[in-house]
Amino acid sequence: MEEQIQKTFSYKKRSKAPGFSAKPWKQIGKGVLKQLKTDHVQIVSAGVAFYFFLAIFPAIAALLAIYSLAFDPASIQEHLSGISAAMPAEVYGIIKQVINSSLQQSQETLGWSLVISILLSIWSANKGTSAIFEGVNIAYNLKNTRGFLKKTILTLAFTLGTVILGIIGVALVIVFPGLIDKLELPGFWKELIGFLRWVIMGMLLTFFMAAIYRLAPCRKSPKFRWFSFGTILATILWLAGSLLFSWYVENFGTYGEAYGSFAAVIILLLWFFLFSFMVLLGAEVNSEIERHTNPGTTRIMGFANRD
Repeated sequence: MEEQIQKTFSYKKRSKAPGFSAKPWKQIGKGVLKQLKTDHVQIVSAGVAFYFFLAIFPAIAALLAIYSLAFDPASIQEHLSGISAAMPAEVYGIIKQVINSSLQQSQETLGWSLVISILLSIWSANKGTSAIFEGVNIAYNLKNTRGFLKKTILTLAFTLGTVILGIIGVALVIVFPGLIDKLELPGFWKELIGFLRWVIMGMLLTFFMAAIYRLAPCRKSPKFRWFSFGTILATILWLAGSLLFSWYVENFGTYGEAYGSFAAVIILLLWFFLFSFMVLLGAEVNSEIERHTNPGTTRIMGFANRD
């Protein structure tokens, strides 16, 4: 009994925020700001955004090709309008153009389009995943020593996992509301279920962030407490940043005047850049937290000193 009590208190001591007092938080903040510049996080985020931009349109075409096997074009357009609330209007506008163009193709063309789109989207998304992984290793001050084959298998597996999560997310936003309407539930239950699907979306995004911070660093996989703070922070900042960015673009943005017909493309790239930046910011925060943890309070794996 006494031994169990000692273990309990020892665990609490080790995991206290995690393992240091409130004072180092200021040092952590300064360290993160310094490393954002030193690690060229903005440049890496821009590269990731570019590859995600290349991947999204083939991915949309592939999704529509699969979706059209079960739904007619009119239903598809109605269902897809549900994603408009989660992004700037200009971003949805350019995606809608791709949707309309894809839906006008014949079934035979859609079959070939499906194969080509899947290959292109996987290639582009895998490039984005590789860039994210490299950025996270830079943030953790680690050199990615994985061989080409191991690195490719890891990034491809992660990319395919992301695609599955994306399909689940799209199903929650697009397909799920249609199924709820068919059940003819009372208004309260419809609103509750509608709210819960966004909660589930947030949980999926949190899981996605956590998977990046666990798998990307080239070292022994850490326990969740070591990257939990950055995971939650990156998720919250991404969701809040996306909403604020949408609000700014709709109310104060002058991208149309500056870029003309390319405004929607620029906004989409900025949206991907925001996501990439938040992911790498979370990695920098996790790295600084581990670096400032008192030696001996818990195990720190494979970190070089940045000072």
